[in-house]
Amino acid sequence: MSDVIHTKTVRRTDVQAIEDIEADICILGAGISGLTAALEAAKLGRTVVLVDGAPAIGGQAIGSQVGTLIGLYTHGPDAYQITYGIAEDLVNELKEEGSFLTRNSARTGTITFQYDEIRMGRWFEQKLEDAGVKILLGATLSHVEFKDKRVQHIDLITRYGAVKVKANGYVDASGDASLCWEAGLDLREPTAPIYGTMNFLIEGYDTDVVDQLDINEVHARLVTAGHKYGVRRHDGFLMHFSGKGFMLANIGHFETPMDPMAAADMVLEGRRQADKVLRFLQGEFSNIFKGSQIRAYGNPGLRQTRWIVGEHQLTLDEIKEGARPEDAVARCAWWVELHDTEELVHWEEFPYGHVYYIPLSCMLPKGVDNIVAAGRCVDGDSHALSAIRVMGPCMSMGMAAAHALDMAGSGKVSDINIKELQERLCDNLDRKE
Repeated sequence: MSDVIHTKTVRRTDVQAIEDIEADICILGAGISGLTAALEAAKLGRTVVLVDGAPAIGGQAIGSQVGTLIGLYTHGPDAYQITYGIAEDLVNELKEEGSFLTRNSARTGTITFQYDEIRMGRWFEQKLEDAGVKILLGATLSHVEFKDKRVQHIDLITRYGAVKVKANGYVDASGDASLCWEAGLDLREPTAPIYGTMNFLIEGYDTDVVDQLDINEVHARLVTAGHKYGVRRHDGFLMHFSGKGFMLANIGHFETPMDPMAAADMVLEGRRQADKVLRFLQGEFSNIFKGSQIRAYGNPGLRQTRWIVGEHQLTLDEIKEGARPEDAVARCAWWVELHDTEELVHWEEFPYGHVYYIPLSCMLPKGVDNIVAAGRCVDGDSHALSAIRVMGPCMSMGMAAAHALDMAGSGKVSDINIKELQERLCDNLDRKE
């Protein structure tokens, strides 16, 4: 007979206890840029707290079902790696255990990696634990105390009560610039729709003949017959994973509203569109997809919502030119990939071997001393953001943010020695193998 489990009666009081957490660096957002910033800051000996509203770390790198790491290499037959550090450790260790597969993309002429989301998420969890990073999940930002150009502390709400985090420096890796928004800073929003996508997995198709599927024929049929199924997008991809029995699909576009109720419906709209795509494939390519079904829906992939007004705005002309700015902290090579219409993605391809740079000044919110943005909420025009928002550059920005705040300490990020920062980040700026 088991022991009796005793209970007690509790009731909420008017005065609620607030848990106080202090750290050198607080990172808001546990997507790929936030994860990289947290690990890098911990390696530098800083105490770190990593905050996210989701119940698990990983953001879209884990929750979107995309399973593809892009942006680590240049394009062309002589492609070389341009992002190192945490990214190199991740790729090498997961390749060794068989959870990362190298792919040569015929579409973009670069090297990408197909990864197991479960294993990659667990890799980051274990690394964070080993590094002593404090992780606060299921936490919604409710207030930012901003005074004298500095974030003094942030307040968060969890299902178990309120939490206050006080740090010397903060990384806004929220994707939506949530930290800067709650601090009352100026932000940018697109004046025309930038569309999101929901990836999903298909199973139950004929794996013996799927290699006969021509994506160009799929695109052509989307133009001529997609409307019969309610499918509006005319491009996208279908990626069969040999030996695994499922396919990754990315065909669909939906607007990404900032209204809470509309944003909730956006999730359902993404799933409705995925269902329509499946019916299209079943009807137009029945020899392959008859009897197929959706195995899993990813989380909505949001590309541009709100982002900071930085000390500098990175522009399309700058990334086309490829000149290295004086405050460069990362290299990029991914093409412009602007999802600005329902039907098609606007691509602007660069010559093979073309490299461009992200300056620190586009990661620094204007008029703030202790915030560095990383990921898709840094300052760029819509074309530039569409190129630098992929995982490789996001990891580089996370590393740069950690080092910049480490150097700033309790001072101003804008006062740090850029040359010293670039020496720390030399692999991500100059290494070529």
